[in-house]
Amino acid sequence: MVRMKFTTTAATALLATVTVATPIEPRWISNTTTDAGERAAAVIEAFQHAWQGYYTYAFPHDSLLPDTDGYQDDRNGWGASAVDALSTAVIMQQQTIVNQILDHIVTIDYSQTATQVSLFETTIRYLGGMLSGYDLLNGPYQNLIGSKTAEVQALLNQAENLANVLKFAFNTTTGIPYNDLNINNDTSPDETNGLATIGTLVLEWTRLADLTGNKTYSDLARKGESYLLNPKPTYNEPWPGLVGTNVDINTGLFVDASGGWVGGDDSFYEYLIKTYVYDTKRFSTYKDRWVKAAESTITYLTSHPDSRPDLTYIAAFNNKTQVLVSEHLACFAGGNFILGGLVLNNQTWIDYGLAVTEGCYNTYNSTASKIGPEEFAWDPTQVPEGSAEFYNEHGFYITSPYYILRPEVIESYYYAYRATKDQKYRDWAWEAFVAINNTCRTPSGFSELANVNDYDGGGQLNNQDTFFFAEVLKYSYIIFLDDEEWQVNDAGVNNFVFNTEGHPLKVSGTPI
Repeated sequence: MVRMKFTTTAATALLATVTVATPIEPRWISNTTTDAGERAAAVIEAFQHAWQGYYTYAFPHDSLLPDTDGYQDDRNGWGASAVDALSTAVIMQQQTIVNQILDHIVTIDYSQTATQVSLFETTIRYLGGMLSGYDLLNGPYQNLIGSKTAEVQALLNQAENLANVLKFAFNTTTGIPYNDLNINNDTSPDETNGLATIGTLVLEWTRLADLTGNKTYSDLARKGESYLLNPKPTYNEPWPGLVGTNVDINTGLFVDASGGWVGGDDSFYEYLIKTYVYDTKRFSTYKDRWVKAAESTITYLTSHPDSRPDLTYIAAFNNKTQVLVSEHLACFAGGNFILGGLVLNNQTWIDYGLAVTEGCYNTYNSTASKIGPEEFAWDPTQVPEGSAEFYNEHGFYITSPYYILRPEVIESYYYAYRATKDQKYRDWAWEAFVAINNTCRTPSGFSELANVNDYDGGGQLNNQDTFFFAEVLKYSYIIFLDDEEWQVNDAGVNNFVFNTEGHPLKVSGTPI
């Protein structure tokens, strides 16, 4: 799951590109179907549609501009959509697409780019995507390898090549990495780094270390993480396990005490429990930190809007003050609590995760498009003019109306279904998929929206981000499948763990 916040500046820039396009209904399947197989097939059709548009108009560039049939290189020009789509194509058993992606990955030169590289984004999309493809194709989907043995091995080789290009980021006085990298001269302008961008590396870099036998990769990521597990000064941990957002790279000291399960912070908390799932022995202290953060979140950040006390939201914080705001990004938290409850056998955390997931469902069910907004709030003293009626009925008001093909709400539906097998979560996922398909779809792909509280999405923003392949379509699909080796809580066991971009990685040692 991509965890970086959609800034106001970025929103303004996107708004300038809004185009009005006629939504395209799926041509061959009823939106009212209740059959899991038909629903899964509809998602595959959407994946094929998005891929064909990308492959026709944008490949081998990074992203499709679906309203103008153009492309952009927003992830360093290495073909990010292709790499991010691989694990989804494998799970959907789309042989032709898998082969097209494998043939491309062999050709990437990760040492060359004209643009600055994000260590975080590159790790979760490229490194995670290649490692996941390697694990899936050498595991439950060996049948898809065919004549591509060399290309599958190249997934691991290219992952190592990429890591070798990136690893200078850790050459700092503390070992806390830079995030913004100039790989042509091994420099960075960074003086601080963020909680999520430091704390969302260990899973992928440790998997690479285990597959290659080169322990250095894991050691590098864990060194930076160590400053987050033992935060200083103590003031910047206002409640046990909950820490600030920004860290001084040169000293390792936190420079603020604000944050939450929101963009810039979120996937740090996510990875604490997921890294423990990956290896319970090496990462038991990560689990302990997640437990502290989970308990403090329930105690100090749980919030119920005064107009809808039946709803549960997780507030952000500034020091020890709740800030009654949240984001689409933060809606992964329901699924993360559910995962933690499953692996640690704690029903309280599962129930809390289900309640948070239901709160995020409310943000979808309340809008005209039936898609949730980028940002929302529920502070009764700050309700904008004209929003009082909406707030009184729905328990929140919209502070940023965009939808940029985010996956987090459907992701939490997936974890909720895996924990409970309650049909309503499949129904919620189907409702979300249908809304996205009908509102975001263009003749060549799927586009971001300007205003989810307009029935037609308020116009389209001409971008199909790579995580639409990696997450939105994957979670929309796999929720309709039965148990598989790579599924969460497969017969009570986790043989794989999903990185924050939705890429399943094989766990190390004995699965839990």
